This record gives sequence, structure tokens and C-alpha cells, in this order.
Amino acid sequence: MKAIIFDMDGTMVDNMMVHHRAWQRKLSKLGLEMDLEEVRQSIHGINEEILERLFGDRFTIEERRQIAKEKELEYQEIYKPELKLIEGLPTFLQKLKELKIPLAIGSAAPPENVDFVLDNLNLRHYFNPVFHSKSVKEGKPHPEIFLKITDALNVNPADCLVFEDTPAGAGAAHRAGIPMIIVTTTHAPEEFTAFNGIKKFISNYSEIDIAIDLQS
Repeated sequence: MKAIIFDMDGTMVDNMMVHHRAWQRKLSKLGLEMDLEEVRQSIHGINEEILERLFGDRFTIEERRQIAKEKELEYQEIYKPELKLIEGLPTFLQKLKELKIPLAIGSAAPPENVDFVLDNLNLRHYFNPVFHSKSVKEGKPHPEIFLKITDALNVNPADCLVFEDTPAGAGAAHRAGIPMIIVTTTHAPEEFTAFNGIKKFISNYSEIDIAIDLQS
């Protein structure tokens, strides 16, 4: 295994339902009522892309950016008291560091949310490079973010491993040709039947056996 790439939201921190609640509140204020299951199924990717998909050209680019910023501030306020890594991940990261396996982040989250997790949990020393929504032109399930990371690390995608939690993220890894492990914080295994390359489903990182699961 030449490198490991982590998504962040729902993969490193179990925060997706907080995002869904924040989106639900924000969309309601914009006149679009969605229940949490509708949000869970349809809200994924880069914030500005989400707003364009839902509202078309109702908002200008600057308005979409402002709405996205307000949603993220609400999310951070809700989630900060609960912020922690998924069970088993602190130990797993330390073992990977000791094995000198390069670690990267490929998140669809905006940079302020990536910074929110990395800085509040003191994780920045583990990861290089760190890619987020502003690092790419195309959001997941487009493979751009993962291919940029493998290019930056100068490694073959097939020699890497991605940890993801959503069908959109799995689609990006699948299209990039990177094997993956799925963390089932938000989506059930049956929601990933369309994708090849899934090595394992886990509910937390205590279920990882480095000697077995990190073999290419």
C-alpha cells in the first residue's frame, strides 16, 4: 500500500447527520422543505453545486457562496461540542504514521470545515496533501480530487486505498481506479452495489486489521 486517502465528513468524524440538519434548516429558510431522508439521499458534493442543482439560476454565484458559508457556520456551531474522531481512528492513524505510509485527505467539504476538524483535533501533522472542495473544479462522484492526490504523491491509483462513506465518494474512488473501504456511518452496504473495488465495510476503525486489510 503506497498511500491512504481519507474522505473526512462521515469517514473520519461521524458528522453527516449534523450536516443534514444544518442543510434542512437552511433550505427551509430558502423555501424548500425536505425531510432528513430526502436530504440524506440528495445532498452531496460541493455546496455551490448542491445549490445550483436544487435552485438552478435562482441565485448568483456570490449568493450561492454566501448561503454555503452561512450553512457551514451553523454546522460548526452545532457540532463543535461533539467533535471527535470515529472510534479506533486515533490509534489507526498513529499506526499508519509508524509504518510511514503517506496519508492524504480528499474531502468534498469546504476548506473552513476541513480546517475545523484538523485544527480542533490537532491532526494536521498526519496528512499531506490535504485537498478540499476548492482544490477541484468537479465534485464527487467525479474522480478529480482522488486523481489530483495520486498525482501529487506520484503513486499509481491502484496502489492506494480510499476510506469513504457515501455512494458519491465511492463513485469517485471507483472511477479513479482506487480500492476502497467503506465506513457505514450514514449509508448501508446495499447502497454501494454499483461499485467495484470495495475491500470491506466497517462501522469504525477498530474493525481494521492492518496486516490483512491494507494488502493491495
